[in-house]
Amino acid sequence: MSRAASRPRGPQALGACGSFATLAGRAAALDALDRALRQTLPLPLREQVRFANLRGGRLLFLAATPAWATRLRLLQAQVLTTARSLDIRAEAIGIKVSPLPRIELEPERARALSPGAAVHLRAAALATTDPEWRELFGRLAALAKTGR
Repeated sequence: MSRAASRPRGPQALGACGSFATLAGRAAALDALDRALRQTLPLPLREQVRFANLRGGRLLFLAATPAWATRLRLLQAQVLTTARSLDIRAEAIGIKVSPLPRIELEPERARALSPGAAVHLRAAALATTDPEWRELFGRLAALAKTGR
């Protein structure tokens, strides 16, 4: 039985994937390798491709369009040289055309403190003996009262 045939395909239970620390470490390593490999690419191409995985001596990339995939294929010798300089044993690259995920950060929304929170903050201010903490708790409670 081949190695690929013995590995389950599709979603797996989280427990079957190893510890969270192991998964986080693998994700961090792949992210660092992505940055290192793409850093050597020309700027327009660098923004249109992503390193996805290293599997069986093959560097797997995602490209936003077939045109970007072709441009990356033209630079595969450079990518493989960069990988080898990073002690990555890779003999080939594979490219899948797939829209790159957009990572958009949501703006942080200010949340108003509830009247109940203001009561607790005032109580904390009265309970502390530290004048600095008393002032800070009082200022926070005042924000809830005025709705700023």
